[in-house]
Amino acid sequence: MSVKAFFCKLIPPRPTFAHDMSEAEAKLMQEHAVYWRGRMEEGQVVTFGLVADPKGSYGIGIVEVETDADVQALTMTDPTIRANLGFTFEVYSMPRGAVHR
Repeated sequence: MSVKAFFCKLIPPRPTFAHDMSEAEAKLMQEHAVYWRGRMEEGQVVTFGLVADPKGSYGIGIVEVETDADVQALTMTDPTIRANLGFTFEVYSMPRGAVHR
């Protein structure tokens, strides 16, 4: 079965989030990192991390899954989304994506 590549962008609830998160938000971000590391170990995630954009930091993940539903399931079960604190994901297909492993 073939896999599809996707670019996932996690947008925090405010542009200053990376610099002024509360203790509870920092704990949530630790849970978020554990979640994505687990998906990486399962082979679904190629890379993920924080992008230090001067206009406002955000998170990214490059994933390889079989269906669009799979990428939606990955993002919707992220602890940041389940916490319902204003995080959102933008997900884009990478039709010509290539990964060297």
